[in-house]
Amino acid sequence: MEGNSIKLLTGNSHHDLAARVAARLGVNLLDMSVFKYSNQETSVIMRESVRDEDVFILQTTRPGDDLNDHLMELLIIIKACKTASARRVTAVMPNFPYARQDKKDKSRAPISAKMVANMLQKAGCDHVITIDLHASQIQGFFDVPVDNLYAEPLTLRYIRQNLDHENAVIVSPDAGGAKRATALADRLDLNFALIHKERSRPNEVSRMTLVGDVAGKVAILVDDMADTCGTLCKAAEILVENGAKEVVAIVTHGILSGDACEKVEKSRLSRLVVTDTVPHEDKRKRCSKIETIDVAPTIAEACRRTHNGESVSFLFNHVMV
Repeated sequence: MEGNSIKLLTGNSHHDLAARVAARLGVNLLDMSVFKYSNQETSVIMRESVRDEDVFILQTTRPGDDLNDHLMELLIIIKACKTASARRVTAVMPNFPYARQDKKDKSRAPISAKMVANMLQKAGCDHVITIDLHASQIQGFFDVPVDNLYAEPLTLRYIRQNLDHENAVIVSPDAGGAKRATALADRLDLNFALIHKERSRPNEVSRMTLVGDVAGKVAILVDDMADTCGTLCKAAEILVENGAKEVVAIVTHGILSGDACEKVEKSRLSRLVVTDTVPHEDKRKRCSKIETIDVAPTIAEACRRTHNGESVSFLFNHVMV
């Protein structure tokens, strides 16, 4: 580490990930408390100085009633650091909140991702690090630098080490993920298939059609997030009906809200592989098919490179060991 050491802070969203990132960086998490008063207002107490320091705040969003609480925690921590004269404040957000509300796709719809970007900057955020944005154009909502890291190198390593990748086909569960899936297929020199889906209403798929050949192959479904898992489970059924010998889903953000775990457990998926951008230890207890890819080394290296003024694009194609 060059110059002053990194000051790594975290709220209440994913302390385990923050601790592993701190261990990789060889630093201690800043001594601080984030709590609520009896009237539900969030308060932050920082017990160490951050004056003229390079501060990184790791805060993700997890499903449930506390998603907005964690976003508010992040905003307050950023403001506290700026008020305490931090030299630079970087928000490390493995899972960017409201990322699916990135455009006005119907009348009077809010572009909430832009609002989140505005709030972060207004609080004093100087830089953002995130992983697999749902829509890459969200980077353009900011007037400060945004490093959108990719889970693709981690996905490639998992496939090569754990699956029969020479007899596989990469499948996108919808047209929106075709670019992600084709890029992965090209890197692995594999064929690509697509599932076209029609929605009767949000989060509910009415009809799915397979485009491509999966007969006798290991079908690898790839996506950026698994929320209710209805799409993945129906896609797995379609793939098995079309002759796939095994269906594995690999997604970046395992949100797994509602009864998603029960759906996956009963589905034709042989496994659901997710990164730990969102904490899901409780979900693993409910579903035996969930496997985890650790993103702490990638996040830690992004923080180190940012701190030392090195290129972060190295991480777009390389896995930290």
